[in-house]
Amino acid sequence: MATVQHRIGVIFGLFFLLLVVAAARTLYLGTVRAGTLRKAAQTQQLSNETLPAQRGTITDRSGVDLAVSEPAQDISATPYLLKDPLKASQELAPLLGLTQAQVLGRLSERTGFVYLARALPARQARKVMALGLEGIAGTPTMRRVYPRGTLAAQVLGFVGTEGKGLSGLEYSEGALLKGVAGERRVVSDALGQPISITNVHAERAGATLTLTLDANIQQRTEDVLGAVGRVFSPKDATAIVIDPRTGALLAVANWPQVNANDPAASLPSALEDRAVGFAYEPGSTFKAVTVSGALQEGLITPSTPFNVPNQIQVADRTIHDDTEHADETLTTAQILAQSSNVGAIQIGKLEGAEQFNGWVHRFGFGEPTGVELSGEEQGVALPLSKYSGSSMGNLPIGQGELVTPMQMVSAYSAIANGGVLRRPHIIGAIDGRPQPEPAGRRVISQTTAAELRTMLEGVLAPGGTASEVSIPGYQLAGKTGTASKVDPATGEYSKSAYVASFLGFAPATDPKLLCAVIVDEPQAGSIFGGTVAAPAFGQIMSFALPYLRIPPG
Repeated sequence: MATVQHRIGVIFGLFFLLLVVAAARTLYLGTVRAGTLRKAAQTQQLSNETLPAQRGTITDRSGVDLAVSEPAQDISATPYLLKDPLKASQELAPLLGLTQAQVLGRLSERTGFVYLARALPARQARKVMALGLEGIAGTPTMRRVYPRGTLAAQVLGFVGTEGKGLSGLEYSEGALLKGVAGERRVVSDALGQPISITNVHAERAGATLTLTLDANIQQRTEDVLGAVGRVFSPKDATAIVIDPRTGALLAVANWPQVNANDPAASLPSALEDRAVGFAYEPGSTFKAVTVSGALQEGLITPSTPFNVPNQIQVADRTIHDDTEHADETLTTAQILAQSSNVGAIQIGKLEGAEQFNGWVHRFGFGEPTGVELSGEEQGVALPLSKYSGSSMGNLPIGQGELVTPMQMVSAYSAIANGGVLRRPHIIGAIDGRPQPEPAGRRVISQTTAAELRTMLEGVLAPGGTASEVSIPGYQLAGKTGTASKVDPATGEYSKSAYVASFLGFAPATDPKLLCAVIVDEPQAGSIFGGTVAAPAFGQIMSFALPYLRIPPG
């Protein structure tokens, strides 16, 4: 009996001791460790999550979607929580668009966190989460989609995995497009499953940008450039369509094309918007600037005669016309129509270096146009202090200085628009609010501009350098260019690398549409602006003029 009572006493004492220890532990955890444990519990059960803002939509001028955002999820894994990685990889692979080996490789990593997919479309993400795999999580995000694929891809640009614009309008207008992220509080159970979700503050979508681009004109322009690429095998090409009266850009196209939904599949060089990023020597298209200054200063008229030999000596340089000929008399209009190098240099020499340089800068060369496109180059307009004795032998014919296609479009728009230079623009409205048209500044008189337009008609008339281009019912005006490129290996002008270009507008007497085509290093068929770029101009304008219901004239 005593032994039994002794045993009961021992057991009671042990239980009492355990009770004291438990009470002491509870007191310790509830006082000394209370703050630390409370924080740990909140960390495990309560979390704040960022709600990504919907990036603003980009549309063309008629509301056609060019860039939109849709809900998606980043799918991640905690590898050590997965009980059967092999089975999980089999189930996940087809839903993620990956091979089983790729998924298994990520699930086998010795880490606490790994991404399986970024910005997975919501429909696919729901199927992934429906598997109910422990250790697989989805985080809300937005996915950028370009419904028209290749259309205006270099203009629109691209968005990175973190939702930041990397190029094009996605980059330059990122502050407007990105919106403001929201926040929500999530309470989870011990298994990590959410049991309560509360919005702390709502997200705010980014602004909608309505561009001046017209999707149909843009598509036609890109199709024409594609044909130029197939026929002439150039390094690259760009084309711009603009309303010269307002500076509104209706098309900005580049070739080779890029799929905006998969930019990594293209060469890095193809991602560049050549309309603003390509700096080149313009060649004969620059002669219109040379002639405009002399006209404005009263040094010449369209009918002023010049004795034009086959070549001319300027300091240590001898410059020839493209086609060998005997001495001939050409008027200013004929010099422009036939693109005589010698004649253009004679006109430039009448102006003199100082006045000629002033006109170059007055037309905006040597500085960015200010168009809302990222990556715009400013070109190189030689300062007067850098002129040499032979400078007036090459500058008046478009050699020795660098321009961009957008700068040339801006300058020709001034000629088409009665002498007023206006900044090109591509954003028509923000959140439905129309943006004011850029103010213009007069660079030449209306009379000078009208004289230039009439002379530029001669380029497409019989005997002109683009005489084979015509559009029934419309009087066209423009200028061809075929410029040698400098060989970087020798520093001399290449005998095989050229830039073929054409800038023109219609109707010639009252221009409402202007188009430029610049083809870099055509390799097959021809190298000349009149046969490579001018026909492409004609094909683009033959669609755009009636499409915009611009009456013949």
